Formats: sequence, structure tokens, C-alpha cells
Amino acid sequence: MTSAGTATRRAAPRTGPAWVIMTLVCACQFMVILDASIINVALPAIRRDLGFTPTGLPWVVNGYLLTFAGFMLLGGRAADLFGHRRMLVAGLALFSVSSLAAGLATTPEILVAARLAQGMGAAMLAPATLAVINTGFTEGRARARAFGAWSAAGGVGGMAGAVAGGAITTGLSWRWVFLINVPIGAALIGTAVMSLAGTRSSRREPLDLAGAVTGTAGLAALIYGVMQSADHGWASVPVAAPIVAGLLLLAAFIVVEARSAHPMMPLRLFGIRGVAVGNGMLLLFGGIAMAMWYFTSLFLQNVLGYDAFRTGLGQTPAAVTFVVVARLTAALLPRTGVRPAVLAGCGCFVAGFGWLAQAGAGSGYVTGVLGPTLLVAAGIGLTFPTLMAAATAGVPEADAGTVGGLASTANQVGGSVGLAVLASAAGARAAMEADGSSPAALAAGYDLVFLMAAGLGLAVAAISLLLPRQRRG
Repeated sequence: MTSAGTATRRAAPRTGPAWVIMTLVCACQFMVILDASIINVALPAIRRDLGFTPTGLPWVVNGYLLTFAGFMLLGGRAADLFGHRRMLVAGLALFSVSSLAAGLATTPEILVAARLAQGMGAAMLAPATLAVINTGFTEGRARARAFGAWSAAGGVGGMAGAVAGGAITTGLSWRWVFLINVPIGAALIGTAVMSLAGTRSSRREPLDLAGAVTGTAGLAALIYGVMQSADHGWASVPVAAPIVAGLLLLAAFIVVEARSAHPMMPLRLFGIRGVAVGNGMLLLFGGIAMAMWYFTSLFLQNVLGYDAFRTGLGQTPAAVTFVVVARLTAALLPRTGVRPAVLAGCGCFVAGFGWLAQAGAGSGYVTGVLGPTLLVAAGIGLTFPTLMAAATAGVPEADAGTVGGLASTANQVGGSVGLAVLASAAGARAAMEADGSSPAALAAGYDLVFLMAAGLGLAVAAISLLLPRQRRG
């Protein structure tokens, strides 16, 4: 636990009112998550206007996710070396400028390049917001509330994406999906400059270039290979080659970091049990979240026959439940401790996904989808802010950005790999039926995914027993 003296020193970077700081970091998190989902509804209009090929169009989404996940470790370390405010402002500036370029794009190449740059801006932003929370909100209750609000902001961003994307694309143009970020980003930059102290590490360390190259390239190659699995088999060259290359680069990254005098990812941080255990749980949690939001959406559309609008409405109660429970968890966490909250959330996962796995083509919405998704969403609200708080607790101020980048990376990589593995399992199970594309066959595949997600919930519960006991309050 952090001593009172340390807490006082670490609280110094927060110079504006607490509510202004929280509004800033929550707005940044909202915008980052919103831009990962808002684009989906606009894809048909983008393809029509810019002439995307069927294989090129997914990169409007994948380009953002690839650089977002691949550059977060680097973004986190840069925040520690060059200052949290500096990197947050730089991330907002890059995000806003690339949003402007995306909104004005006249060719597919320009749009994809702009989305890659957007992802890099998001990779600078996400760890910086976590570092601001970790260094500016150190008292137990304030820290728990901050992580709860930050988590809820991401949930609202994901929930609002489909609705906002459809409304903007229909009422204005797909270009405004991107252009709306420009004035918002400018306002957030002004807020950050006025409310955050301009701090940077007192240690004048050089950036670990070898670690930056091997770590970033390794993560990018791994995620790229996983993304290719949607169109190719796991044993195919387009999938296996980048995955193997990514794993080799990550192995080289570990060797480089062990030998470096100024590592990008100091391996000593994994000696903090909360960091090691929390990030392990976040990897698995990424798959659980994907099983919930992605596959229940497919179930509603492909099995129950809902259109995109009704699907968004059908998932809204679960999204609201997540936001409410995340805020309640923030209030209760200082009294309950981390482990009980995680175990309660895992209980909700197992019960909810077990219930979801019973749904079929003849199921009704209320008993087949609504009831179980409310349980799973409550589990997500209990665990996500708790895991983020656990994975960043007890960290020296000079490493706050690095650990924030690590936690965000673990969650993103877990989601990407989890989505690919679960999608493959669902497709293989559906193909075993006589008509692999019928609603009943697809339901069988999704039911298998929900059972696998319940298993992930059990695994998270088991790993949570390794968390250190923490003082409450």
C-alpha cells in the first residue's frame, strides 16, 4: 500500500479541481472507445463513396485497432519519460488531426492511413489517462471512484457508438463521424493544458529504442496475424507467419528488456504481484467482454432476426447495467476489497453465460437474451474497474504510465485474440450441423462460445486467489 508521504508526493501532478480532471480523463476514454465502434454503421456509405474493395474495407476498423493495441506499451513509457500532460496533449492533437484527415479523405489509402494515425493517438491517450488517475487519485475511495468513472465512460462510448454512428451517417454524412472529434479534441487539449501540471520523470533516461522496436513490432505482428484468421485458417501462411514473427519479436523484447539499463518495460514491475496477476486476468477478461458484446449482437441478428437498430436497442439494457454497476463498484470497492468484487463478478459471468448457452432459434428475447446479458453485464461492471485498479496499484509514480499502457495492452490483446479464437470455435461448431448457415446451426456455435466464456470466468476467479490481500478503506 502507498504510504501517506508517498501519496502526498504522488498527488502533486493534479492541479485542477478533481471533477475537472475526472471529466477530462473520462472524456478522453469515451472518445477513444467510441471511435472503435462508431465507424461500423458507416462502413457501407464509406465503401460506396470512396470505392473500397471488400478486402480493403475492414482495414478502416482494423487499422485503428492494430496501432491502438500495438503502440500502447510505447505510449505508456513515453508518458513516464516525457510527462503525462505532454503525452495526453500530444495524443489528443494527433487524434484530432488524423480525425480531420479521415473526415476529408478522398481515397481509401488516405482514410486507412488516417485511421492508423488515429490508433497511434489513442495509444498515447489511454495510458496517459490511467497515469493521471494513478498519480492524482491515491486515496482509496477517490481512486476507486476514478477507476469506476473511467470504466463507465468507456462503456458509454461503446454503447453510444452504434446509435451515434447511425444517426450521424443518416442525418449528416459518414465524414462527420470523424470530423466531430476535431472540436471536442481542441476543447480537451485546452482543458488538459489548464488543469494538469506539466510534470516529467526526474530521471533523464533515454527512450529504449531496441525495446520500442521489438515490443511494438511484436505486438503489431501478433495482432495482425490474429486479425487475418477471419479470412484464412490458423495454419495458413498469412496467419501463422505474422503470429510466429510476433512471438519471436516479443521473446526478443523480453531479452532486450532484461539486459537494458533503461528498459521500456522494466521487468521488475512484474515483481509487484498486483501488476502480474491483474494483467493476467485482464488478458482473459478481454475474451469475456468480446463474448458478451460481439456474440450476443450476432445472436440477435443472425438467430433472432433483428436488424441493426433493434440489436442496438436489445443490448442497451445490458450496457446501462454495466455503467450503473461499475459506478456502484467504485463506491463499494474500498470496503469490499479487490478479491470479493472479482469473485462476485465471475459468479455473474458463469451464471449469465451458462444461461445464454441454453438459448436457441426458438428463444424469446426476454428469457433467452435479456436476463442472462444483464447478469453478464453486471459481472463486467464488477470486474473491469476492479481489475484495472488492481493491475495499476502499488506502482511507483515514475512507472505509472508504463503500467497503464501494459494494462490497456493486456485488455486489448486479450480481446483481439479472444475474438479470433471464439469466432473460429463458433464457425467450426456451426459447420458440424447439416445446414451450417441456418439460425439453429449458428445458435449452436454461439452457445459454444458462451460456454467457453463461462470457462474464462472460472479461470479469472481462480487467478484472483493469487492477488495480495489489500487493506480496505
